[in-house]
Amino acid sequence: MTTEATTEATLLTKARQSLETFHDVHVDDDGALTFRHGEVPCAVQAMQLAEGLTVLSLTCVVAWDLPEDQGLAVSAAERAGQGLFGTLGVVHSDRGMDVTLRYAFPADGLEVTALGTLLMLVVSTASQLRVDLLGESTT
Repeated sequence: MTTEATTEATLLTKARQSLETFHDVHVDDDGALTFRHGEVPCAVQAMQLAEGLTVLSLTCVVAWDLPEDQGLAVSAAERAGQGLFGTLGVVHSDRGMDVTLRYAFPADGLEVTALGTLLMLVVSTASQLRVDLLGESTT
C-alpha cells in the first residue's frame, strides 16, 4: 500500500470511528463511508490533493426532486452564503431541483472526538436545511 493510500485509509478509519458514535456507518468497496443523518444520505471520502495535504470530503444530499421554483433556488443560494460548514449546490434535472451540501477539509492530526464534532456540525446543518427547504417547497 502506498503512503497516500495508507494516509487516506487512516483518515477514513478515524472518520468511521467518530461517526459510529452517532450513526450506522457502511464502508463501501472503495473505502468511502456512507450513512444517513435523519433523512439525509451522506458520504465521506478521503483524497490527497498534494503531498502532505490529505482532505476528507463530506457530501450530504439535502433534498431531491424539489419543484422548479425560482424562490426556492434563491433561498438555497442565500443559505449557501450564510453557512460556515459547507457549500450548497443546486442541480436542475428533468425531475426538479436537487440540493447538496459539500464540505472538504484537511483532516490530518484531528483526533476522533474532534473529527466527530466537525462532521456532526456539517450533517446537522444539512438536516436543518432539509427541514427548511421542504417546508418552503410545500408552501
